[in-house]
Amino acid sequence: MSNLANVHKCGLNEVILFLLAIIFGTGCSICSKTMMSLHGTNGTLDEQGMPTVELFQKPLFQTFGMFVGMTFGLAMHWFVQTFRLSFPGYDFDQDADNEGDVEIPTERTSLTSKMKAESNVNDASKEIPLWMYFFLAIPAIFDLAATALCMMGLQYLDVSIYQMLRGSGIIFVALMKQNVLKDHLHQYHWVGVFWNVVSVVIVGGTAMLASGGDGEGSNNSSTSQTLWGVCLLMSGAFVQAVQFVFEEHVMTMDIPAPPLLLIGMEGLWGTILSVFVMYPLGYYLPGSDHGSYEDPFNTWAMFTHSKNIQTAFFIYFFTIFFYNLFAVLVTFKLSSVWHAILDNFRPITVWGTDLFIYYCINPLFGEVWTQWSYLQIVGMAVLLYGTAIYNAPNAGSLLLEGQWWAFGINLSNEYEEVKRELEEAEIDAKWEAKRQEFKVRTHSSMLRARGV
Repeated sequence: MSNLANVHKCGLNEVILFLLAIIFGTGCSICSKTMMSLHGTNGTLDEQGMPTVELFQKPLFQTFGMFVGMTFGLAMHWFVQTFRLSFPGYDFDQDADNEGDVEIPTERTSLTSKMKAESNVNDASKEIPLWMYFFLAIPAIFDLAATALCMMGLQYLDVSIYQMLRGSGIIFVALMKQNVLKDHLHQYHWVGVFWNVVSVVIVGGTAMLASGGDGEGSNNSSTSQTLWGVCLLMSGAFVQAVQFVFEEHVMTMDIPAPPLLLIGMEGLWGTILSVFVMYPLGYYLPGSDHGSYEDPFNTWAMFTHSKNIQTAFFIYFFTIFFYNLFAVLVTFKLSSVWHAILDNFRPITVWGTDLFIYYCINPLFGEVWTQWSYLQIVGMAVLLYGTAIYNAPNAGSLLLEGQWWAFGINLSNEYEEVKRELEEAEIDAKWEAKRQEFKVRTHSSMLRARGV
């Protein structure tokens, strides 16, 4: 049996999608961080008659804003379908106009080639059944659950530990991709995953060293509380991994969900869950926000009374939508593991952008260079190294063939096997294209013979 499900073609389009996802992911992370540091008034006055000023630390509001932004995907889905625009994941049977074209197998096409071969060539596109719209509530539940678990775990842990544990989610994604989706990962894939995890540990360790070992979130946490925080955060990373793998699966089923529909419905269901589940829980759970974990009434009052908060939120609103859009397209064109790799890039790109803001724009924001910042660069180099290994055998990748930088690992035989399978798949694709061409011509001849 062929193991090409994870041998993907990472061409120019895929590289552009990945870079756009990094850019918007970095932007939404910085906007989120900036909003958390803004101050505003809720319209009330203190004892001296001065406006009450508070810190706008509203994580639930940001989660709600993320889901609301994602609902814009429904409008884009309608627009693409109505005007039959070319967009990844939408097939309006343009194959009949390009009968001689041969598509080189990629991870996406290898998963869906059988479905396309059996489909009727005259069907413009498969109608999306009603149950699919309800089925897409599942990734929204996963997303909300993962966010809640990670936020609860962060209360007991340092931010550096938070980064390391979240980054380890790539292990869960890779394990589920192989054992749940039954997509075989080659040995060089696992080596690439390993180096991705190493880079996350280096980045997290740098944050810990820069804080003097005290951290930012668990100074007063006991051992049992820290252990509970680790369990919560690892659970969140696991649920997030399930979400990534589920999104890949739902876009490659016999009746697949187009990427824009997936994003839009996930946003719609997430908005509903936020209003009727997340916010009521946040309001009634005890906390430091006027007696609640997060007071939605105070949030709205601060939002309506502060132009700075409104501006930051609207920038966050658009950056988080485009990040989710391009991240889902990365999953669609490549895989859920690449989505996890994408998330591991964000702490490093955010750090680099923070340095630029501090030294080139405004020293009141951003991050200063420390004696440990060199380790961040090492972490970035390790991350690029691991990604280049995982990307084999595409151009620009690193092949582990016993070189000094391969640390004695020689996977030449595996690379040769993959190349042979790619060549065989290309020949099969050409034969399939000819078969489809003959099928179309035969069908047209029969219609003409009947006088249709």
